Amino acid sequence: MDLQLELNKAGGFKNLELLAKQVVEGFIAGMHKSPFHGFSAEFAEHKIYNQGESTKHIDWKLFAKTDRLYTKRYDEETNLRCHLILDNSTSMHYPESAGTTIDNLNKSAFSALACASLMHILKKQRDAVGLSIYSDAYDFYSPEKGSERHHQMLLSKLSEAVISKPESKSTETYMFLHQIAEKIHRRSLIFVFTDMFQTSEDDEKLFEALRHLKHNKHEVVLFHVFDKKQELDFEFDNRPKRFIDVETGEYINLYPDNIKENYTKAVNTYFNTLKLKCGQYRIKYVEADIRKGFNQILTTYMIERQKFI
Repeated sequence: MDLQLELNKAGGFKNLELLAKQVVEGFIAGMHKSPFHGFSAEFAEHKIYNQGESTKHIDWKLFAKTDRLYTKRYDEETNLRCHLILDNSTSMHYPESAGTTIDNLNKSAFSALACASLMHILKKQRDAVGLSIYSDAYDFYSPEKGSERHHQMLLSKLSEAVISKPESKSTETYMFLHQIAEKIHRRSLIFVFTDMFQTSEDDEKLFEALRHLKHNKHEVVLFHVFDKKQELDFEFDNRPKRFIDVETGEYINLYPDNIKENYTKAVNTYFNTLKLKCGQYRIKYVEADIRKGFNQILTTYMIERQKFI
């Protein structure tokens, strides 16, 4: 029996929906002013009730005072479509030692929980949400819907993604983004969760695909998911280690301190290039350090939603 395989099968989130709810509630509790103010379906005005209309929004308190039936009219009801894109390639399952507890997440689990947290807010706002997941293949696509059944189905797919590490080492991110862009026809707010690691294509093709996502007046936010401590700052103890490229299988044996300076310089240059390219193409770039929690993700959503509508 392959013990590691069995452990992976037994892993995953025990209750992703509950965990997402805790993330969102914790975020709101940490704000001096609720970020939901101005985003929910807020009361706008009264209008006279017409026979045959739904009685759901009748203002009974006003009826008690005036003896006339009025209904409440609301602003911003179900006026947002959001599509979440999750990169579930091999590199997204780093660190391999991480689990699915909120304080110990790999990049894939962090992104899945971030998506679930956004979905929790979207559900409360009665907005429509869709989901795409890709790895070495286009694993899953679902258009934007707002039903409870749809919500539960997407949560299930996110949970599956966390434990379904792809066998193939290469991921054609640009190709899948083009395919996703062709499927999203109505104006939407699009969130992409990826570590931006690729081996087979140059960066220009990837940004061409991101630009494609912006057609039909979509707004695109790129959440660059990474482990800052290890993947950017290269903080490892200076003992001989074997570093393996999970996308290609290539490896190198060395002492971390011997290459730390050159490595951090090269990676910082790459990250800065990503930021500049995103700015050039009017794609919002957001660093998403898996060790920093979800406040940056949810704050970005709140700001972008307000701008979008």
